[in-house]
Amino acid sequence: MTTTDNRPNSAARLYGHKWRQSREVFLAANPLCATHQELGQVVEATVVDHKVRHGGDLKLFWDRKNWQPLCATCHDVHKQRLENSGRVSGCGLDGLPLDPNHHWRR
Repeated sequence: MTTTDNRPNSAARLYGHKWRQSREVFLAANPLCATHQELGQVVEATVVDHKVRHGGDLKLFWDRKNWQPLCATCHDVHKQRLENSGRVSGCGLDGLPLDPNHHWRR
């Protein structure tokens, strides 16, 4: 089944009822954004992100070691930028870029 933009619906993309239930359990156990925690900040997680793109691979999709709790901003902006450009955006508390490949980190 597809939506009007010719993209499969959420259930067909594996994000059906079972995922929603698993997501809620995971977020209850992991309520804080992993990216913000690394920066010493406390921000509520609202998204369960797959660290490694699953590409429809069921084993990778359901592997909880491949899940991380993120806030919507980290998932929708920072993670997408990383996946699209290969660069990590932002700076740490020390003022240095978070991207380990940034020339200031060399």
